[in-house]
Amino acid sequence: MTTPRPSGPGPRPGERGDVLDPLCPTRQLLDRIGTKWTSMTVKVLAQQAPGELRFAELRRRIPGISQKMLSHTLHSLVRDGLAARRVEPTVPPAVHYQLTALGLSLEKPLSALRTWAETHMPQIDHNNHLADNPPPG
Repeated sequence: MTTPRPSGPGPRPGERGDVLDPLCPTRQLLDRIGTKWTSMTVKVLAQQAPGELRFAELRRRIPGISQKMLSHTLHSLVRDGLAARRVEPTVPPAVHYQLTALGLSLEKPLSALRTWAETHMPQIDHNNHLADNPPPG
């Protein structure tokens, strides 16, 4: 979680980053884990934990996700160490995914965010309606 200081020689080990800085690694991570597809993929994999799911089953359980977006999301999760990928040498290859311990630790905060969104969606919808249809006068 370090980021170079604009006028300094570079990051200091253990120095916390500044999420307002576009080069901050924490900000870049938040960009990756803050997507709706990441949240849904982590949720589905967490429901299966400690088991695995194949790519096609993941796609069936996440309505609306394209093959390309699921592939991109899983690649990012695996790269960050949040998910593990296992390939069976069959024809065609069977590819399985499961959350790592680090990935499972992400489910609780993402779940809290999903719960917040579900709880406050009526108020958000109401505010959007008011913004789109201001009262006359």
